[in-house]
Parts: sequence; C-alpha cells; structure tokens
Amino acid sequence: MSTPTRRLGRTGLTVSELGFGAWGIGGAHWIGAQDGGSLAALREAIDGGVNFIDTALAYGDGHSEELVGTAVRASAQSVAVATKVPPANGRWPASPGDAVGEMYPGSWIVSCTERSLANLGLDTIDVQQLHTWTDDWVAHGDWADAVATLRAQGKIRFFGVSIRNFDPGSVLALVQSGLVDTVQVIYNVFEQGPDAELFPAAAREDVGIIVRVPLDEGGLTGRVRPDTEFPPGDFRERYFREDRRAQTWERVEAIASDLRIDPLELPAVALRFCLSAPAVSTVIAGMRTSENVRRNLAAVAQGPLPQETLDVLRRHAWQRPPDW
Repeated sequence: MSTPTRRLGRTGLTVSELGFGAWGIGGAHWIGAQDGGSLAALREAIDGGVNFIDTALAYGDGHSEELVGTAVRASAQSVAVATKVPPANGRWPASPGDAVGEMYPGSWIVSCTERSLANLGLDTIDVQQLHTWTDDWVAHGDWADAVATLRAQGKIRFFGVSIRNFDPGSVLALVQSGLVDTVQVIYNVFEQGPDAELFPAAAREDVGIIVRVPLDEGGLTGRVRPDTEFPPGDFRERYFREDRRAQTWERVEAIASDLRIDPLELPAVALRFCLSAPAVSTVIAGMRTSENVRRNLAAVAQGPLPQETLDVLRRHAWQRPPDW
C-alpha cells in the first residue's frame, strides 16, 4: 500500500499526504517508545510510501533525529527530512515583543543545523524550520542571512517555520514576504482556525502547509476518556490535566454520535478531515508502532471526506483557551 502525494508548495517536492511525525520517538515527553519499535515503524512507513519525515533537534536532544537518520540512510527510497532549530533562550512559545536576536541569532541557526546534520548523518536537510515564530521578526535580526548562507552551502534546501496555533495570523507577513517555503501549524477537527486566513494566504503564495497534531495529541483517537491515565512525565499528563479528559471525551462522543460511528473510528475521519483542505500538503501523524502506520496509511488511502461529513465536523470546532 502506498500513500497519495501532493506538492509541498513552491519547493517542488512531491511528498506523501501522510507524513511521519517523529516527536513521539525521541524518548522524552512521550513516554514508552522503544528504539526497536520506533525504527520498525519508520521502516514500515517508508516501505508504505511515506516519504516525508518531520523531526527536531529538541526531540530527545537529537535522539529522534538519530533514529530518523538511521532509517532514511538504510532505505533505497528517497525521503525528504524536515527538522527544526530550537529557540536559543529556550522560550516556548514565542510571544510578541520577544527579540529575535535572543531567540534565533544567525550563529545559533547555523550551529543547530550542523548538529542536526551530524545527528541525521545526512549531507543536506530538505526543510529546516524555526521551532517558533512571530511576525515581529520578519524585518529584524540576521536569521534570514543565516538561512541564505545555509542554502548557498547546500546544508539546507528549503526553509520553514512552526507556529503557535492560537494565532495563525502571526505568520501572514512572513508568508507574504517570500522568505519562507513552508509553514507548520496545528490543524484538526477541534482546531480549525487556520482555515480562515492562513490557508488562503499560503495557497496564494504557494507556501507548503505541514499539518501537525491531526489527532489532538490523542484526544481525537477515542481512547482518551475521563479515567485515562498516562505514565508519569508523559506530555499528555499535562495536556489533558484537570478536567480536560472529560471535556475532550464529551466532545468526541458528540462527534461520533453526529456521524453515527464508534468513537474508535474517529482517527481515520480526523486524518481525512485534515487532508480535505486543499492548501494542506502533508499531515505528520505521530506513529510509534507499525500498527499505527498501517492504520493511518489505510485511512489516508480513502481520500478526502465527502462534503456532508465536513459540514458536520465544521460544527465541532472547539475554541480553547491559549494556555490549553
């Protein structure tokens, strides 16, 4: 089975609609991944036609990059690898007023890129991204010079940013500037905000859209219920803190009821929802097991959702507070 493909904006890269999100295999934040299983999932994905993998230097302090590099180097298939430069001052997320010279000085971007290349064991990064962004930075700092230098040296091919979800307008000036090839953003049944301005702007400028968190960190899998427990230290323990599990489950039940499906059928619907937006190039789902890979490949192979299903899902957008 192979996954359908789309253009990644003006990069000209043809990427699989299903991408591999490699945060969960980094060994931190998401507890439970074993390297053997992670490598098996990566191999299963690549063999199934997944040719776009997104990782970051911050994922397990480079461990995710090391695993991705191992799988990519061992494959005969051409795979595009995207990674990210963390903020130099460790401030996540970026806020208006943060100085780009403190967050992303040019020398830091260069040194992080070289570290990522070493972790990956590759000569070139297909898409290098800044792990945070605010449009206050468009005309300031030396980040753009560093990106241009890395391109000229052949260390990166294309450049993108990953943005804070609750203000997708924070990247519009960058999209219109011509300085960016891709934007990575949270988009799912609950978080539909990018539809309003970001997706139309990206389509006009031919900027590739990389969708992350298509299953709301597990909330849209039908497996996060009021009594669900996560391992100590797991990212989801904080994400679904207090009554958030109950809130999420209530909304999942409502979606399943409206669609007349079992809640456990929701992951396939959620993936197809993301790919029903024409501006989206690829959806990077976290896949820590081969079973996850096979299930997601089967879902994506079904294609975009019919309009009547999209109309139902539009009613389930969820305006959550910025500190969610």
